[in-house]
Amino acid sequence: MQTRFTRLVGVEHPVMQGGMMWVGTADMAAAVSNAGGLGTITALTQQTPDDLRREIDRCRSLTDKPFAVNLTILPSVKPPPYADYRRAIIDSGVSVVETAGSRPQEHVEDFKAHGVKVIHKCTSVRHAVSAQKMGVDAISIDGFECAGHPGEDDVPGLVLIPAAADRIDIPMLASGGFGDGRGLVAALALGADGINMGTRFCATVEAPIHEAVKRLLVENDERATNLIFRKFHNTGRVAKTSVSDKVVEISGREGAQFADIQPLVSGARGRVALETGDLEAGLIWAGQVQGLIRDIPTCRDLIDRIMRQADEITARLRERAA
Repeated sequence: MQTRFTRLVGVEHPVMQGGMMWVGTADMAAAVSNAGGLGTITALTQQTPDDLRREIDRCRSLTDKPFAVNLTILPSVKPPPYADYRRAIIDSGVSVVETAGSRPQEHVEDFKAHGVKVIHKCTSVRHAVSAQKMGVDAISIDGFECAGHPGEDDVPGLVLIPAAADRIDIPMLASGGFGDGRGLVAALALGADGINMGTRFCATVEAPIHEAVKRLLVENDERATNLIFRKFHNTGRVAKTSVSDKVVEISGREGAQFADIQPLVSGARGRVALETGDLEAGLIWAGQVQGLIRDIPTCRDLIDRIMRQADEITARLRERAA
């Protein structure tokens, strides 16, 4: 199935693995790319830019297919050396980058100057339009169903994707709530050129997270998420656990400050949860697509199944229209 996205990045299937903190390793990215999708290394999962260089080299030893690197730019008291990570990506000859977060122009301009294709993740039509004007090569549009940060507009994919497609001329991926062939066909019908999946790829054999976390994603349903940080205008969607329940409860108290929940939401604690399977250790970031996850396949089996389902659905639709 060829689309503008597959032609842009040189992959077989219109399926991308999104950048995920602690999950987007070389092994994960290579597994997706070897299955015909676009795998993604998450830059900031690596402690230093030199570590990122080594991880990119390791990915190349595991696949000869295209893969991307995610660089997410977020405001922080002690921001990481984004420019140094950007330089590591460019120097390593990576051909595709997924950018996300605020004020990416400096990074986009440098990537483009060095011939790197940029896919920018957005949560609203207005931000997608701005990114297109900035010169990115493709957009990944995140609906309210997504894991991570869905923005503050609360617009689900069924509206957001076609609304963005009406305004965007460059290739566009649909993100948030996708996990099977039905979603892929729906995304294409709504005007996207493929799908970008995060949570669904966490429940695969190759995902570098503990089996207990993968089982949580299988056992949860579409209702099993919490929206956190709403009070602080930085909404995040995570799996419903005792930790995220506590974050919601504390945040709802009169006069609550971010410092009151900070110990519970640290990235270090979330990493412990992913690596050890201790669901009490920290947050597990996950989207509403949990309600569509029934098993833990290999990345190849998952992508093959998505494409087979999509082919069957489109064939059935043609028969109905005949």
